[in-house]
Amino acid sequence: MPLKETLDAVIKQAMLAKDKVRLTTLRSLKSQIMLAETAEGAHGAALTPDAELKLLNKAAKQRRDAATIYKEQFRSELEANELAELAIIEEYLPQQLTEADLVERLVHIIQRVGAQGPSDLGKVMGVAARELSGQADGKMISQVVSNLLNNTNQ
Repeated sequence: MPLKETLDAVIKQAMLAKDKVRLTTLRSLKSQIMLAETAEGAHGAALTPDAELKLLNKAAKQRRDAATIYKEQFRSELEANELAELAIIEEYLPQQLTEADLVERLVHIIQRVGAQGPSDLGKVMGVAARELSGQADGKMISQVVSNLLNNTNQ
């Protein structure tokens, strides 16, 4: 079922439960989907599953970044709200890889592309970003790849 239809059903449930945070978050996601569908060049077509995943990842990243900023500014009430919204968005994202699983997958990718050291970071990141899309945060992937490539050089 497309994400938009799923959100319609869940928005109704949130309205009945009077869950304001869930309702606001879900409406925001639906709004972003509708904007993407009506964007210039989209021709009103429904989003592909990949496009939906990118949209969800973008929304989750925005909430993470905002929560970090609010934490640095000692605005705990706003941070808590962003984290609550993030938890709701993450319900619709694929299961994230654990750090151990991420390292294992990246080691296989490094071996497959034949990376030798830090100079091959771009080559590894291109493959890793494509294969691990939605399963791990890009910043985390980059950090782990850097560490692995720096350690192979020693």
